[in-house]
Amino acid sequence: MAGGRVDDTDRELLALLRDNARTPVVALAKKLRVARATVQNRIARLERDGVIVGYTVRLRPEAEAHRIRAMMSVAISGNHTQEVVRALRGHPNVAALYSTNGRWDLLAEVRADNLASFDAVLNAIRAIPHIEHTETSLLLSAYKL
Repeated sequence: MAGGRVDDTDRELLALLRDNARTPVVALAKKLRVARATVQNRIARLERDGVIVGYTVRLRPEAEAHRIRAMMSVAISGNHTQEVVRALRGHPNVAALYSTNGRWDLLAEVRADNLASFDAVLNAIRAIPHIEHTETSLLLSAYKL
């Protein structure tokens, strides 16, 4: 972070914005028990300092075109992580990609329209050079959106 520190009020504000970034500033100020101008100034500072880097839209999983979603854990041979990341970044069915520690090198959120295409996607990803092992878990229910 380029600028100042994040204090407890900032953390509370960020939690409220994560829950609903469209909450009016007046409502945020009331929940935080501070003035409206304080909330506006804090949001502006958090954006300026690079703590808040953007806002987005979250969709219900069933509203998305790709109805089958899964997390795929990926083990990579040798020092080829960047090559595999480049291949997965370009794959249209990989919605998100995370590096991790432990047994797995990467986690990929994989999406497909139906089971047949999901099977094809898994096979295509497994065929990427330097991917040693994968383990895939279907996402069944979402409890927090």
